[in-house]
Amino acid sequence: MTDESPPVPEAVLTSATERLEAEERSLADNEELLRALSDLTPIYETERSYFVLGNYDPRPMGRLDLVVDRLNRRDDAYAFLMSDVRGDWENGIAKFCLLADLVSHVVGVAEKEPSGFLVEQGLLAGTEEYFAKTHVLKRAYPDADEDHPYGWMEDGVFELFESEGRLYEWGTEDELREAVTEIP
Repeated sequence: MTDESPPVPEAVLTSATERLEAEERSLADNEELLRALSDLTPIYETERSYFVLGNYDPRPMGRLDLVVDRLNRRDDAYAFLMSDVRGDWENGIAKFCLLADLVSHVVGVAEKEPSGFLVEQGLLAGTEEYFAKTHVLKRAYPDADEDHPYGWMEDGVFELFESEGRLYEWGTEDELREAVTEIP
């Protein structure tokens, strides 16, 4: 961290510390965690940081990479995927929560089959501090046979984000690029 880097907010450190202290870990686990987090120093050195979530299958993964690339082109911004944080974490939810605590923005890229971050959607919608910093890029399927291709539970999550002005629909990759520009 440089002298000009923004300090890590006290609330973020407290929240992350509480989550980590709640788990029993060995010294080796703690050392691995510290090595993994050292990869994320740009979070503290930039004004905006983006934790991008979605489906890691090959085709959707290309769209996640597109979103990360577009966000990283911004001045004073750093975007990354959960897979960018090395280490063999036994508890994926703990990893997710720690990363979500550290960033200024969480960005979900939702696609129908499969969405890729269903569990996280529940955490994002049900946790006030995560909900406040989350934006969702929802793929629209205008030619879909059914009215609700995502299902009633995901539709409810999308409605919450839409009511806050943080749901952005896209259909093509060009529309996805445009939707990314709407995220602060």
